[in-house]
Amino acid sequence: MMTAFAWLAGFAVLGIIALSIWLYEPDKPRAALERTYPGQHRIVEGVRLRLRDTGPPDAQAVVMLHGFGASLDTWEEWAKALSTRYRVVRFDLPGFGLTGPDPTGDYTDARTMQILIGLLDQLDLDRVSLIGNSLGGRIAWNFAAMHPDRVLRLVLVSPDGFASPGFEYDKLPETPLIMRALPYTAPRSMLKANLAAAYGNPEALSEDNVTRYHDMMLAPGVRQAILARMGQVILRDPGPTLGRIHAPTLLLWGEKDGMIPITNADDYLKYLPNVTLVRLPGLGHLPFEEEPVRSLAPIDLFLSAGTH
Repeated sequence: MMTAFAWLAGFAVLGIIALSIWLYEPDKPRAALERTYPGQHRIVEGVRLRLRDTGPPDAQAVVMLHGFGASLDTWEEWAKALSTRYRVVRFDLPGFGLTGPDPTGDYTDARTMQILIGLLDQLDLDRVSLIGNSLGGRIAWNFAAMHPDRVLRLVLVSPDGFASPGFEYDKLPETPLIMRALPYTAPRSMLKANLAAAYGNPEALSEDNVTRYHDMMLAPGVRQAILARMGQVILRDPGPTLGRIHAPTLLLWGEKDGMIPITNADDYLKYLPNVTLVRLPGLGHLPFEEEPVRSLAPIDLFLSAGTH
């Protein structure tokens, strides 16, 4: 006899299928998206990366790693400002934006770091400063620990990495049932609400930014890749890894971050040997979008200290 739980699970699956059909949104054509969101392209470790490489080619290099569901465009204002003095390289991480799916289907941090070092080698960048936000922050601090000879300075903007509800150490997370509809639907209104929660002041979220995030979500294969990545994340206790990082590190955190609260900064301060915390009053998880001028100021000072 079917249990009550099985009945409920069956109805939930049927509901998701019905919702997916009702709100079905197909992928957008890649060619049209690449006209709207231009960039350079380079094959690295079998992945066609979309990137932008700006600023003086012989200047100290800064590499920027975006967060979950974002793209290189999230850094636009910071990149413009930094490109006056630094060589700034930013790219869509595999599985996101117009880089799109990794043909291997591997979205582990180890694979992403393999691609990152392959990109640095192709660009002849021996030593760089890394800036990472959220997921990109987790990749950045792991890379700095594994390849200390390649990282000059490290900037972590609300980085991910410590356990939280639903994400335990040494365990694959459970993908929420509703997320299984993602390959078929991506309601703009729902996306806008999620983005607004990432801002300290939701009114600062522009419709242009919402449109860009929505477009990138509808890039070919991205929604399937996001689901695949979610099913492959295994968090490890960051303490031992963070303790191996000796590059000067700036920890930048919005005091109104609703995604990864600023209280998590204490964990990084405990383990990182050479770290400075800068708090950003009134700002959320994406300070480079919300208030790019104010949030860039401490990074300007931090990076310039490494050039003297």
